[in-house]
Amino acid sequence: MKTKSIFALVMALFFITLSGFDALAGKKKISFTVSEPDAKIFVNSELAGTGSAELTVESDQCIRVKVEKTGYLTENIEFCNFKDSGPIPKDYRVVLLKDDAYDASVPLDIVNQDIEVKTMKTELEAWKLISQIVTNHMDVVEVTDRETGYLRTAWEMDYFTRNTIRTRVIIKLSSTDPLSYKVKLISEESGKPQTSVKNDEYFTEYNRVLKKYKDIITEMQSRLAN
Repeated sequence: MKTKSIFALVMALFFITLSGFDALAGKKKISFTVSEPDAKIFVNSELAGTGSAELTVESDQCIRVKVEKTGYLTENIEFCNFKDSGPIPKDYRVVLLKDDAYDASVPLDIVNQDIEVKTMKTELEAWKLISQIVTNHMDVVEVTDRETGYLRTAWEMDYFTRNTIRTRVIIKLSSTDPLSYKVKLISEESGKPQTSVKNDEYFTEYNRVLKKYKDIITEMQSRLAN
């Protein structure tokens, strides 16, 4: 009986130790939730769940959590499990905020490409109309040369919470007979707030256009055709 009792005590201590191993090893678990139930949760670049996920932070390690949903600002959070990194919360909730740049823009399949605009008007009539349409939408024309049929606006800068959008129009004479022009509406984003117009290295093509510029090409097509 004594031997059985000792064996039972040893086994009990073993299971207690085993069940508490995570705590002894310093492993931490987080119940992670997002305000948007269809938001994607990535842990160290791998999809961990949608809307919610159980996260594990091993001892002496960090995990990088990214939460994203179209139309909302992406959130990046890092959890580190070191002795001097402070306590890790058992529950963590992220409230996603609306992406104001997304709300202020629309998708446009003719953005960032040359669109040919034909006209039956004379060269003088067409150039006057083009210049009028451009200046109605854009503040500054950087280069204009009627003889070569070239026009380029300065960058129009628009700043958002976590993004900077810059927009410009470039027009080139395509053909004199029949008269036609290539119009390019350029939209770029930096993915950072308050980016300087001079920091070209931060900007990449944006497949959306701010709503205030979206009708430039269609207006030009319509009015030059009449």
